Amino acid sequence: MSSVANPSSSGLERDARRMHDDDKPLSPGSIAIGVVIGRTSEFFDFFVYGLGSILVFPKLIFSFAPNPVAATLMSFALFPLAFIARPIGSFVFMWIDRNYGRGTKLTAALVILGGSTASIAFLPGYETIGYWAVALLALFRLGQGFALGGAWDGLASLLNLSAPENRRGWYAMIPQLGAPIGFALASILFGYMVSNLSEADFLAWGWRYPFFVAFAINVVALFARLRIVASKEFGAAMEAQELQARPIFEMLSKHSMDVVLGAFVPLASFAMFHLVTIFPLSWVTLFGGQSAAQFLWVQVAGAGLGAVGIVLSGFIADRIGRRNELMLGAVLIGIFSFSAPFLLDSGSKGQDAYILIGFFILGLTFGQSSGAVSSRFTQYYRYTGAALTSDLAWLLGAGFAPLVALGLASSFGIIFIGGYLISGAICTIAALTLTRTLDQH
Repeated sequence: MSSVANPSSSGLERDARRMHDDDKPLSPGSIAIGVVIGRTSEFFDFFVYGLGSILVFPKLIFSFAPNPVAATLMSFALFPLAFIARPIGSFVFMWIDRNYGRGTKLTAALVILGGSTASIAFLPGYETIGYWAVALLALFRLGQGFALGGAWDGLASLLNLSAPENRRGWYAMIPQLGAPIGFALASILFGYMVSNLSEADFLAWGWRYPFFVAFAINVVALFARLRIVASKEFGAAMEAQELQARPIFEMLSKHSMDVVLGAFVPLASFAMFHLVTIFPLSWVTLFGGQSAAQFLWVQVAGAGLGAVGIVLSGFIADRIGRRNELMLGAVLIGIFSFSAPFLLDSGSKGQDAYILIGFFILGLTFGQSSGAVSSRFTQYYRYTGAALTSDLAWLLGAGFAPLVALGLASSFGIIFIGGYLISGAICTIAALTLTRTLDQH
C-alpha cells in the first residue's frame, strides 16, 4: 500500500541496474562525461540569464529606470534570487529524494530548471505588461535557483569515490569543466546574435534563442545523468549509504561547523567567478572600451584559458594537496586584485588582459573548490553536507557579486572591485588555516 501512496523511481532505478551487463562496468570516464554534461547544462542556464541581465533586461524589463547604470543595477538586484532559492530547493528536493527516489528528483529538478529558463524567452517587456514583467522575471529566476538545489545528483561524489587515491585532485576538477564550457556556449550564442542583428531585432527576438536552447540542453543532460543513476556502480554507492540523502537539520546537528567552514573555503574563487564572467561585460557595456560583441568573443577565449587552468589544478593538487592548491589560488587572486581595477579601466587591451589573466587564475582556484573540505563530513552525511555547503558557498561568494561590484565601482570608483576580490582571498586563507588547525587536533 505504501508503494501506491508514494510512487517512487527507486524501483525502476534498481530494475535498470539489473539490466546493466555485469561484464561492462561503468568506467570513471563514462561517469566523468555524464558529470560534465550535467554541470554544463546547469551553468549554461545560469550564464544565459547572467548575460541577458546585461544585454537585454535593462532595456526590455527595466526601461523605466532613469539611466542605463540604474537599469543594470535593477537587473542585477534580481540576479541573487536564484542563489537565495537554491538552499530552499535543496531542502525540498532532499525530501523528494528520500521518499520518491533520485530519478524522480532529477527529472523534476531539470524540468523546472529548463522550463524556468525557457519561459524567460517568452517574457514580454515593460512597455507591454508594465511591472508584471519584473515580477515574472523574478519568479523565473527563483525557479532557476530552486531547481538547481534539486540538480545535486551525487555524481561528482561517485566520480571521486571511483578515483585512485593519488589522483583525487584530477578527478575533482572534472565536474568544474562544466562552468567554462557552459559560459563559452552562452557567450557564443549571444555573441553571434549581437554581431549579426540590429539592436532592434536583437531586443525584439534575437535574445530569446539562447533561452530556448537551454531547455534542449537540459533534456540531454537529464538522460546522461539518469543513465549513471541507473548504473550498478551508483546503486552500490547508494546501498553503502555513501550517496544517500539525509534530513538537512539532522546533518547540521552533526556537521554545522563543517558546513560553515566549507562555505568559506572557496570564497576567493566564487567571489572572482562573476567578476570575470558577468561584471566585466556590464562595465564595458556601460563605460566603454570596446563593443559588447567584441568583448563576448574575448570572454570565449578567456573561458578556454579557464578550462586550461582547471585541468592544471588537477595536476597541481595531486602533487601538493588540494588544500595547498587552494591556498596558492587564493594568494594569486589576492595579487591579481591589485592590478584588476587598472586593467579593466585602461581600454580594450587592458580589458582583454583582465579577462585572459583573470579566467586562468579562476580556473586554477575553481578547479579544486568543489567539496574542498568534504572529507570532514562522515560518510553517512557527506552527500547532504556537500550539497548544502555548495549552496551556501555560492550564495556568500557569488550571488551578490555583480550587484555589489557594479554598485561600488559606479558609485565610488573601479578600485573597489580590488577590495572585493581581496576580501574573498582573505576569507579563503583564514578558512583553510582553520581547517588545517582543526584537522591537527
